[in-house]
Amino acid sequence: MWEQARIEIGARKRGCHIITSEIISGLTNIHNVRIGLLHLFLQHTSASLTINENTDPDVGSDLEMAANKIAPTTTKAAKPNRRPPLTT
Repeated sequence: MWEQARIEIGARKRGCHIITSEIISGLTNIHNVRIGLLHLFLQHTSASLTINENTDPDVGSDLEMAANKIAPTTTKAAKPNRRPPLTT
């Protein structure tokens, strides 16, 4: 069995968000699958996707704390290969 679907997830503020129900509802035949492989392609340049058990409610806040240490929101990220606009 092969299924391909485009699933649009609404915009959210920065943070860790559980999107399992949205993925499941976007895959119409998922309940017929017993074993398989799922590929998710995230079309966003500054977003990432992690897969977690979700057994510990602190996982999301722990990941958010680690992300803030790596890329704090208060620091302006350097934009390599940016050139000033050409003037004539």
